[in-house]
Amino acid sequence: MYAVVKTGGQQFRVAKGDKLSIQKLDVEAGKSITLDEVLMVNDGKTAKVGTPLVSGATVTAKVVEQYRDKKVIIFKKKRRQNYRRTKGHRQHLTLIEITDIKSA
Repeated sequence: MYAVVKTGGQQFRVAKGDKLSIQKLDVEAGKSITLDEVLMVNDGKTAKVGTPLVSGATVTAKVVEQYRDKKVIIFKKKRRQNYRRTKGHRQHLTLIEITDIKSA
């Protein structure tokens, strides 16, 4: 059984036991969260596709940790102008583990 959920402006295909990194949620490690923006649920035989959401379907997940991703370097340059700028950025992420998928 798997589902397609939307969180943080992205869509993820998840199954029970999957671990995935999503945009930061303000939830402490060890707590449980419910993702209710479920776009599709497939139980192996039939697939329910929402318009745009599947009513009554939820995905429960446990927050494993809050962390920061690897640094991304942003470099700007304009040739022959002696213009060079370097900046770095580390995105805040949340690692979650899917514990249960409930369809309507």
